[in-house]
Amino acid sequence: MSDLPAPPPTQDLPSLATLAANVGRLLRARGETVAVAESSAGGLVSAALLALPGASAYFLGGAVVYTRQARAALLGLTEADLTGMRPSTAPYASLIARTVRERHGATWGLGETGATGPTGNRYGDAAGHVCVAVAGPAVGSRTTETGAADRAVNMDSFARQLLQLFHEVLQAQPVSVRP
Repeated sequence: MSDLPAPPPTQDLPSLATLAANVGRLLRARGETVAVAESSAGGLVSAALLALPGASAYFLGGAVVYTRQARAALLGLTEADLTGMRPSTAPYASLIARTVRERHGATWGLGETGATGPTGNRYGDAAGHVCVAVAGPAVGSRTTETGAADRAVNMDSFARQLLQLFHEVLQAQPVSVRP
């Protein structure tokens, strides 16, 4: 697992629609698929990917894994699966990325977890803390702090951070043979 360097500040990232279009174009060209497990982004990553014509060629499914109940019901993960880790960390984001990939039989899995605000989460992370991860033929993760307490701003930022990381990983990875 590689913990990648921080991306540019969110205001320097392309829009959510542009990032999704870039990722969608690469996935279609490569004949690859993706599944998404997001928490604090609240479904924005899945919505952005699905807003594109032809999304059914690459988008296999998504889950908003915002609670323990959702994690168990949608990903089949138990507290025992989290031994040695906690939510809102890069290892947890990687776990949910791997799990959603495996459950959907996708080429790639994306995971996101964080604290949108306006206050921090119960784990002690400040509002604006996000961990994003990609699992597939290549892996990557990143932790970012936006410094913002605005919930909607953070949700957009978290979704953009995840799609930016995925775009970077896709660009660095040669075309894979689907497992």
